[in-house]
Amino acid sequence: MPKKLGFTIAFISWMALVTLFSLVSFSEGTLGTINIPHFDKLAHFVFYLVAALLCYAFLWEMAGESLSWVKALIMAVCFAIFYGIIIEVIQSELTRRRQGDFLDILANTLGALLAAVIIKIRFSGKRWLK
Repeated sequence: MPKKLGFTIAFISWMALVTLFSLVSFSEGTLGTINIPHFDKLAHFVFYLVAALLCYAFLWEMAGESLSWVKALIMAVCFAIFYGIIIEVIQSELTRRRQGDFLDILANTLGALLAAVIIKIRFSGKRWLK
C-alpha cells in the first residue's frame, strides 16, 4: 500500500515558498505596503514555525513508528534553524538586493522553537490541565 504524501507535498511546497520569498526581490508595491513595525520579523517567525511543524509531520509520515517523536522533533527543529541560517547567508553573499540579518535568524529560530513546544505538548502524553 503506498504511503500518504500529504505532509510531504505540503512541506516541500512550503519550503519552496519560503525560499522564493527569501531570495527573490520584489519591486516596491508588488506585494503592497504594510506599515507594521518589524512585520518582517513576524513573517520570519511564522514561516519557520510552520516549516518546523511541516518538517516534523513529513518525517513522521515518511518514517512512521520507526522514528520516535523526540528524534523527529529534534531533526525538524534543527533543519528549520539551519535552513534559516543558510538562507540568510545566501541572501548576504549571493543576492544583490537582499541582505542577511541576524534578527531574521533569531526570528526563524524562535519560530522553530515554538513549533517544538507545540509538538512536545501534543505528543508528550502529559496533560497540563485536568
